Amino acid sequence: MPNKNWALLNSLQLGRYAEYFAKMEFASYGLEVFSSEVDDRGIDFVVKNKAGIFSEIQVKSLRGTGYVFAQKSKFNICNPNLYMALLIFRNDMMPDFFLIPAKTWAIPDAVFVDRDYSKPGQTSKPEYGINISVKNYSILQAFNFESSIQSFL
Repeated sequence: MPNKNWALLNSLQLGRYAEYFAKMEFASYGLEVFSSEVDDRGIDFVVKNKAGIFSEIQVKSLRGTGYVFAQKSKFNICNPNLYMALLIFRNDMMPDFFLIPAKTWAIPDAVFVDRDYSKPGQTSKPEYGINISVKNYSILQAFNFESSIQSFL
């Protein structure tokens, strides 16, 4: 049984655990998982389904509620085979796992946001983000891994 006191892990360790956890979940469905040697394009791993179709996966992790994002330069929402694997960690529980197609950001809303930071004085790089709160947590359920994985099989 794994440790579920996520506070024991620093941010880097939590992110690494999230990536390994996501890979194992895909593998448990009989999908092939390929790790990238270099993470310079934002893709953490690639999954090949039984029909031979490859999908790129970017993993994000978060403790509880808050905000996660992917830089637009590394997350092309026009790519139909790009997904964000979002793992949300709460102490004494296994992580909640969501698999979100990149196309979800094509029509931004209060949860799935598109930020350009193009106003004077804004220095952050453009990004796609997810606002995760208790109020909008139910919206994420549409992307629950157990349901979303069906499109890969």
